[in-house]
Amino acid sequence: MSASISVSADSVALSGPLSAHGIGMLWPKAIRAARAARGGALVLDISGATVLDTTGAALILAMEQNHKGETRLVGADARATELLAQLRAALPDPAAPKIRPDPPAKRGMLSAARTRIAFFGETVVALMALPAKLRFLRGADFARIADRAGMQAMPLVLLLGFLIGMILAFQSAIPMRQFGADLYVADLVALSLFRELGPLLVSVILAGRTGSAFAAELGTMQVNEEIAALTTMGIDPETMLVLPRMAATMLVMPALVVAMDISGLLGMAAVLMVLGFPLSAIAQQVTETAGPADFLLGLFKGMVFAAAVALIGCRAGLTAGNGPQAVGEAATSAVVGGIVATVLLDGLFAVIFYRLGL
Repeated sequence: MSASISVSADSVALSGPLSAHGIGMLWPKAIRAARAARGGALVLDISGATVLDTTGAALILAMEQNHKGETRLVGADARATELLAQLRAALPDPAAPKIRPDPPAKRGMLSAARTRIAFFGETVVALMALPAKLRFLRGADFARIADRAGMQAMPLVLLLGFLIGMILAFQSAIPMRQFGADLYVADLVALSLFRELGPLLVSVILAGRTGSAFAAELGTMQVNEEIAALTTMGIDPETMLVLPRMAATMLVMPALVVAMDISGLLGMAAVLMVLGFPLSAIAQQVTETAGPADFLLGLFKGMVFAAAVALIGCRAGLTAGNGPQAVGEAATSAVVGGIVATVLLDGLFAVIFYRLGL
C-alpha cells in the first residue's frame, strides 16, 4: 500500500504510510494543494495515515510553510504530535535577526590571527595541564611520530648536507684563492653549518615532510569529524594529538642537525682534499674555529624551529575546513607557515646572539 492524497474544498487528507518510501510521488501535489489553500485555513487530515516517520512529518511542515497561514491538523495521535513538535523546534526562527558578515578580506585576516593566537594559548594551557592528563598520551603514537619525523628523514638530510657542504666549499674556494686562504674555507663552512645552515635546512626539510604530514593527517581527522568525536568523549585534542607531535619532533631534531653538520663537513672535506689539502689540516682548522658553543647554539635553535614547525602543522590540520580541498590547503599552509616562521625565528636569534656577543 502506498501513500495517497485527497484534496477537497476545505481540507487535504493524507493516508497510507507517510514514510520515506511512500510519499515521494505525492510530495509535489501536496505542496501545490497547500499553496492553493492560501487565504483560508488549511485543514490537514492524517487520520488515515498508517505510518508517520520523520519524512512524513517533514512533508506536513513543508505544507504548513508553503501555505503561510492558519493550519489545523486533524487525526494526529500523541506520537505524531510529539514528532511534529520536535521538528518544529529544530526549524530556524524566521524572526531571528540576520547577521551581516564582515567583508571577506577583513574576516579572513581577523579570523586567521584570532585562530593562531587561540591555538597557541590552548597549547600552552594543555602543556601546563599535562601532568593531570598523562592518560591521554600513547607511547606507540610517540614512537611512530618520532620514527617518521626522524629516521625516515635521515637519508634526505645526509644527502642534502653532503651536497651543501660541497657547494659551499667550491663557491668559497674561488674568492679565498685570490688571497691565498683556501684552507680557511674549512672555517667558513664549519661555522655556517653549526650556527645557521644546519638547523635552518633541517627545519625546511621538516616543514616540507613532517609539518605537511601533520596537517594532512589532522586535517583528514577534522574533515571526518574525528576531532569532534574526541572532544565529545572528553579527550583533549591538544594533549592527545598536538603535544606528542611537538615532543617527538623536538626530540629527533638534534639528531638530524648533527647528521646535517657531519655530512656537510664531509662534503667540504672532500672538496678541500681534491684541492690538495690533507685531512689532518682540515680537521685542525675546524676544531680550532668552531667550538662547542657554536655547535650547542645550533642545536638549541634547531629545537625551537622544530617546535614551531610542529605547532604550525598541527594548527593547520586542526583548523582545516570541510571537504577534500581543505586537506590540501592545510598542508600548503603548514609548509609555507613553517618555512616563514623558521626564517623569522632565525633572524630574531641572529639579533639576540649579536646583542649578547654569542
